[in-house]
Amino acid sequence: MLTTQERQDMIARMRKLPEMLEAAVKGLNDQQLDTSYGEGKWTVRQVVHHVAEAHLMAFARVKIALTEDKPALPMYDQVKWTELPDARLAPIAPSLGIIRALHERWCGLWAMLPADAWQRGSVHARRGEMTIDDLLVLYADHGDKHVAQIVGLRAAKGW
Repeated sequence: MLTTQERQDMIARMRKLPEMLEAAVKGLNDQQLDTSYGEGKWTVRQVVHHVAEAHLMAFARVKIALTEDKPALPMYDQVKWTELPDARLAPIAPSLGIIRALHERWCGLWAMLPADAWQRGSVHARRGEMTIDDLLVLYADHGDKHVAQIVGLRAAKGW
């Protein structure tokens, strides 16, 4: 269980994600966006689209966990989603816009939750039982991880 301060820190990280992601991809051209951050790994473009999709799904999961009794959280195949044409080819601006708007709404929700909501349970098919606290930590870490991948690639390539 997180403390109030830990939750506030996690929410602050979530609030900063859109800005951090936008800074990480700023000025990249299509060739750079289509560069993978490692052998067999996604391209920068796929990562940006993935963050938008994953966080949209996560927002829905949080809402489901808040409104149902210990629900099974909906699953999807994120690898297959990143292989679809839109994730491989579409401009990243719409996904950056989704992330910005979604995080404004999502962080507003996090900030308004009453104390008893944070321990509501849900079941993730791969992770098992998860509380709202767990979901906050998971997705704060998720966004930071992907920004770090892009920043690391830029540093390695000298972009």
